[in-house]
Amino acid sequence: MDYFRTLRPLFTISQHWIRPRYCSNVAKSSVTTRERKFKSHISSGPSFQDFLKGVSVPKTPAADGQDCDTHSYLSEELHMGNSRKVYFETYGCQMNVNDTEIAWSILQRKGYQRTADLSEADVVLLVTCSIREKAEQTIWNRLQQLTAMKKRRLKTRTPMKIGILGCMAERLKVEILEREKLVDVLAGPDAYRDLPRLLTIAEGGQQASNVLLSLEETYADVMPVQHAPQGHSAFVSIMRGCDNMCSYCIVPFTRGRERSRPVSSILEEVRMLSDQGVKEVTLLGQNVNSYRDTSEEQFCGSDLTQLSRGFKTVYRTKQGGLRFSDLLDRVSCIDPDMRIRFTSPHPKDFPDEVLHLIAEQKNICQQIHLPAQSGSSKILKAMRRGYTREAYFDLVRNIKTIIPEVSLSSDFISGFCGETEDDHQQTLSLIREVGYNVGFLFAYSMRKKTHAFHRLQDDVPAEVKQQRLEECISVFREEAAKVNGALVGSTELVLVEGESKRSAKDLCGRTDGNMKVIFPKEDVAVQPEDSDTAPVNAGDYVLVKVGEGLAHRDFHFSFFLCSIHWFKVGVAQREEKSCHIFACSNQDL
Repeated sequence: MDYFRTLRPLFTISQHWIRPRYCSNVAKSSVTTRERKFKSHISSGPSFQDFLKGVSVPKTPAADGQDCDTHSYLSEELHMGNSRKVYFETYGCQMNVNDTEIAWSILQRKGYQRTADLSEADVVLLVTCSIREKAEQTIWNRLQQLTAMKKRRLKTRTPMKIGILGCMAERLKVEILEREKLVDVLAGPDAYRDLPRLLTIAEGGQQASNVLLSLEETYADVMPVQHAPQGHSAFVSIMRGCDNMCSYCIVPFTRGRERSRPVSSILEEVRMLSDQGVKEVTLLGQNVNSYRDTSEEQFCGSDLTQLSRGFKTVYRTKQGGLRFSDLLDRVSCIDPDMRIRFTSPHPKDFPDEVLHLIAEQKNICQQIHLPAQSGSSKILKAMRRGYTREAYFDLVRNIKTIIPEVSLSSDFISGFCGETEDDHQQTLSLIREVGYNVGFLFAYSMRKKTHAFHRLQDDVPAEVKQQRLEECISVFREEAAKVNGALVGSTELVLVEGESKRSAKDLCGRTDGNMKVIFPKEDVAVQPEDSDTAPVNAGDYVLVKVGEGLAHRDFHFSFFLCSIHWFKVGVAQREEKSCHIFACSNQDL
């Protein structure tokens, strides 16, 4: 008996060893089933090569019908704005203006209301710029003002929420959220679809942010909503991001890689704007003329992207896709009486086919923005611009040969890393030799994350930068006065924008070359040699004979009303000789 008692522990131990093995086999069998499902999913899903190529992969449903929404506790009902009022402030470039319209379109669909009165706002959203330190400091100062206003808000009202959108949100991220708790919501340029959810979280008293950059987001299915729908000019975004990686520029780090919007959605938006009576559309992109739509298989050929002669890129030449010239041609054919502009381009993306298209299509404005940044080949190399001073000059000569009446504008940076007095003088000589009518000039401001921040020295003193900037501005104004002065006595086609800010007795508008003009508010004949007259309205095209004093914005005009087609084929010049004043409508085309 004692012997068998001593065997019980041994028997128990044997059972212990057997049972775990049995349980382990069950578990192993179960794991094997899951492994089979996992391996099946992997074999049918994207590969590592797809990841490297940036291939878009459709989302697959979760296994066993599970919901993939990690925020299911925030239902769509909670995302609704419930008539809360939103106030937008937009800073920086035209892309931010378009981003404001996109963000507003998204919030409007969720039941938010927009207000132009800051005191009424429940939500204040600042669409920001990070291109220079001064631009960011402006936002910091504004946040201090808004925070003070927020604290003074009556307790009986809903607490005001403050949000930062755009490039500054992407660049500074954590610093914005932590710095004195000035901000409730942070949304990068690719996260505007998430705004309703972020605002819902903020309403609960927590800070909310989404600054993830995307390889695909173009907001192609979001129709921007203009705050002033009666306007006769509109922006249409065609691509986002930039691959050029200029050494001074923060844009690739705040806007991400280049990706182009499908041509079909762009054409749809332009048609809609035409139906609304819009008379001028500006195509937008950080590097707008590098547009390359690869959304459809028929566009994906093997042809290499053609660059301007003498220009190169920091990346491998891209293949296939529907190019900028194709898009520009299709857009211009939608409405012959609608002006087409585009900004901001890179000089490397002006092959002859683009230039000939601008010269031939009557409604594509013969005005080209051609950012030079510097007149020194040494500085251009340090900037990683991909061209020399000589290549830039060759491009200018080619443009003026193909488009004789072209108007050129440009960007320049004074005091970049390593810039000497000789480099500065070369920039001044470039400005004199090219002859721009509009310019955007700034002193260099180093940005973190950029190539210059990591590899170069910001060694030009601030006072020297400012002095050189002032010299550039002075020379630019002198040359612009000469360019504009050459227009005295000519007849220009002007799109009327509305009443002049100078006087209620005057109207203002812009020429094909994007020059602002002011002229008397007078009734004109509605038909050639007709005694019936009609007032001039915003959205009309006006033939303006340029008088003396152009350089000083003191204009004296005799003017006509007409259309793009009539002006371009030379009827305007013939009618000018007979001194008739007349108007024509779109039906006269």
